[in-house]
Amino acid sequence: MDWGTELWDQYDIIERHTQSGLELVEKYVKFVKERTEIEQNYAKQLRNLSKKFNIKRSSKDEPECRFSSYQSFLDILNEMNDYAGQRELIAENMMMNICIDLTKYLQELKQERKTYLMEAKKAQQSLESTYKQLDSSKKRFEREWREAERAAQYAEKTDQDINATKADVEKAKQQAHMRAHVAEECKNDYAAQLQKYNKEQNQFYFNDMPLIFNKLQDLDERRVRKLAQGYVLFSDTEKHVMPIIGKCLEGITKAGTNVNERNDSMVVIEQNKSGFERPGDVEFEDYSQGINRASSDSSLGTPKGPMDLLGKNKGKNFWLFSKRSKKFTPERITPTVTEDFAHLPPEQRRKRLQQKLEEICKELQKEVDQSEALGKMKDVYEKNPQMGDPASLASQISQTSQNIERLRGEVNKYETWLAEAGGRGDTLRYKSHTFNNNGAHDAQSPDGAHSDESTPDPSQAIYAEFDDDFEDDELAAPIGKCTAMYNFPGASEGTISMQEGEVLAVVEEDKGDGWTRVRRNNGDEGYIPTSYVTITLNK
Repeated sequence: MDWGTELWDQYDIIERHTQSGLELVEKYVKFVKERTEIEQNYAKQLRNLSKKFNIKRSSKDEPECRFSSYQSFLDILNEMNDYAGQRELIAENMMMNICIDLTKYLQELKQERKTYLMEAKKAQQSLESTYKQLDSSKKRFEREWREAERAAQYAEKTDQDINATKADVEKAKQQAHMRAHVAEECKNDYAAQLQKYNKEQNQFYFNDMPLIFNKLQDLDERRVRKLAQGYVLFSDTEKHVMPIIGKCLEGITKAGTNVNERNDSMVVIEQNKSGFERPGDVEFEDYSQGINRASSDSSLGTPKGPMDLLGKNKGKNFWLFSKRSKKFTPERITPTVTEDFAHLPPEQRRKRLQQKLEEICKELQKEVDQSEALGKMKDVYEKNPQMGDPASLASQISQTSQNIERLRGEVNKYETWLAEAGGRGDTLRYKSHTFNNNGAHDAQSPDGAHSDESTPDPSQAIYAEFDDDFEDDELAAPIGKCTAMYNFPGASEGTISMQEGEVLAVVEEDKGDGWTRVRRNNGDEGYIPTSYVTITLNK
């Protein structure tokens, strides 16, 4: 059954129905568009929430960051950031695959419907024009036939009139004959017009309009089918990212299971133990043996409290009881702060020296990077004088070189102090951890100790690497690696494709926008969604 057969006389109904169908498509597009706005706002709020509670880069070296509970919280924030990226992906896919696609299809349907309605209107106007010609021919025939009848009656009356001359009778008969002839011609024209109209009417109701109605029916069915696909896409778009959202939620669960309260307790011990030995027993002093009381009372060696029980550590501050002993020995709890942290307990001194050494190494790395950049800029200016004067960089290059030399001296100084504090192995770990030829971090064993394969010779100069030619290093050094969990086409400009299971080098971390910059072994670089990969950064 089709509209052309069953609804041949319902043109107005069909016109309203098709218009209502197009309005439904427009309403659905508006609905999906508002849904995408909700998703985008939700994702933005999630990103801001993660950013609000995430630690700053400058705070990543704080002691609290070593606790598993703290690291798990940071992992949860990262997972929530990835989760926000998936909500953004849902909004983007809905906008592209539903809103934009349906809007374009809707414009095509509107134009096609307009064409069919114009054809119907044109056919109707043609039929009405033919009917007007038929009606005009019919009225003319009616008028001429009446005139012919009156002329015939007049001729008959004149013929019977005895007073009429033969000429009058003949004239009346000729007039009646002429009128009869004209009436006959009008009759034939009316018959021809009637035949023409009936033919066009038959063509209109049995061919032209049914064909147009059937086209409109096909248009409407295609519209319904396309809208149904849009309904399904509304669900499939979210289903497509559900596995990745599941991975984010699994990551949050994993972050919770990774919390190790025992290790956190060990970290507290490692960070805060002083290295002092516990005080020995207090000796009994027998006053009955004639001890010189005056000498005893004036002697600082008389055991009056825990501060006098330190034995070989007597010259150092006893940190456990520092507050209680303040009023007795103020000079011991306010030691002179020295650059080598000698005023601190052994363990604390070693940790502070390691921390200070790492800070200096990072600062030195920045100066070396700046020196490299200035050198390249100077080469560009020398080759292209119109871009700048090479001499203008001389003061910056000189200052950077002085800073590098000063920082190298600082590193050597703190290395010596750290070796005295028993941190030789840690010193080498920091050297290797901070610097190598490609700027990446060296591998460490799971327990944090440096592996034997990467331990350099203590006699080797720590900054021999900086004497290498940096001008050959045009590519940014990798900061880690990642493994693809899903396929990514990389169709957009600036992105790079990847296959599930593919391992890529990480060149630049996600800066909060959901994208990570990576590089293949062949040198190709581009951005990929952070939530599509598992990232392992160098430590």
